[in-house]
Amino acid sequence: MHRSRRPISARTRILGAILAVACVGLSVVGSVTFLVQRERVLSGVDARLYSQVDALRTVAAENEPATPAPTPSATMTTATERLDITDYTSVAAYLHDAVARLVPAQNEASVAVIDGRARYQPRTLSGFDISNNTVLIDRAVAEAEAAGEGVRGTVATPQGSLRYIAIPVTMQGDPAQGVYIRAIDLGAELRPVNASMLTYAIAALVVLAAIGGVGWLVTGRLLSPIRHLRDTADSITIADLGARIPTQGNDDISDLTRTVNSMLDRLEGSVDVQRQLLDDVRHELKTPITVVRGHLELMDATDPADVDNTRALGIAELDRMTRLVADIDMLASVEGGDAVTMRDIDVAALTRRLGELVEVIPGHTWHIEAVAEGEVRGDPDRLLQAWLQLADNAAKYTPTGAPVEVGSSAVDGEVRLWVRDHGAGIAPAARHRIFRRFDRGGGRRSVGGSGLGLAIVDAIVKAHGGTCDIADTPGGGATFVLHIPVRASGPSLPQPVRAGDVVLQREAAE
Repeated sequence: MHRSRRPISARTRILGAILAVACVGLSVVGSVTFLVQRERVLSGVDARLYSQVDALRTVAAENEPATPAPTPSATMTTATERLDITDYTSVAAYLHDAVARLVPAQNEASVAVIDGRARYQPRTLSGFDISNNTVLIDRAVAEAEAAGEGVRGTVATPQGSLRYIAIPVTMQGDPAQGVYIRAIDLGAELRPVNASMLTYAIAALVVLAAIGGVGWLVTGRLLSPIRHLRDTADSITIADLGARIPTQGNDDISDLTRTVNSMLDRLEGSVDVQRQLLDDVRHELKTPITVVRGHLELMDATDPADVDNTRALGIAELDRMTRLVADIDMLASVEGGDAVTMRDIDVAALTRRLGELVEVIPGHTWHIEAVAEGEVRGDPDRLLQAWLQLADNAAKYTPTGAPVEVGSSAVDGEVRLWVRDHGAGIAPAARHRIFRRFDRGGGRRSVGGSGLGLAIVDAIVKAHGGTCDIADTPGGGATFVLHIPVRASGPSLPQPVRAGDVVLQREAAE
């Protein structure tokens, strides 16, 4: 199936998200810093404007804006001198001295306007000249005369953005209309702030570049297991499931890597089991097919006795293949978990039910040696099937007439279901393989069966989270024990109760 190529990789998207968050954060910090610094500069400018006209308060005490004048900064360098208008007889003389004595500082300017025309400006121009700035003068005069009191404002002029204050000056007996204008160049005052913000912007770009570089390396390192996972998944085929992803560290991605490796292990094991099953089935079915085919080829169709013998042999072999297929289906169902339904099981009832079933197996005396009281979580039918299979095996491999004991016990949070025979026993070297498919202890085929019985037992026990082991029976023989853990949904089981060697006897079959 064709897989469309994604235009943007996960690494790029993650890095883009990181840079976007960092950019937003730096922008917010820079904007807030710029606004705060700008407001401080503007407040300082207003304070300087108010402080420079302090000498005119005797004239404008009743005409000043309602906002109280801020306290002049200790760092201001503009010269100030209080003037008393009662010492003057004309508006022109008063404004002349006001302009001459109130010397502007750097980035400041002042001018005296009489009857709409600029008349006086400071002789010592430590600031700049606004006497020809008609935009500022016309606006300031118009606003001051319209308001009849001091006004403050900001105006954009060819000289830049200017912050100004205009104080109207009038005097009884003098018809002249005077206005004292004080202005500060906002562009020059804000230049250090703008320079600082430019420096901040350059530093922010450098930081973003550093974050991008480091983020690219870090995301590449973090996502490398995912790339290995993708490459490994692409390289896996049904013929080769051995590829694994190297794991490093203890983070979430490393945990994901280990989980995927574990999944691959289980998948490889499942495929190996299926291959083994197919090989075993092919081997087991080859013999009866060969036997039937050989007898059919050699059969004398004109001899009724030979036909009957061949027919009986073919039916017997077909019956054996039918049982084999049924056992294979059962084994596949149990291993897949489809045939196991969990619920609470009364262990004592299960033990007594087994006793009822095994007593019909001929040739042996059966004893229920111990019964455990309590419950365990599991599938009663499958556990009974596995337990009964062990009893059937014990009957097959134990001499006729020998006793066989069964029982249940509860020890250390698990239930033990066991079968004890007194036959020839199982050599320790053979115990690890008798639960394999189509394997029989000692290689005996005369006992019949498909060779899948103990494999089914092992699959049922593993489906319950348990194990099956084999021990020697004192005096000779083998003891098979199914270890079934008690689930959390069931109560803890007490110690086993002796049943007084309840004896279930049957006449040995001839």
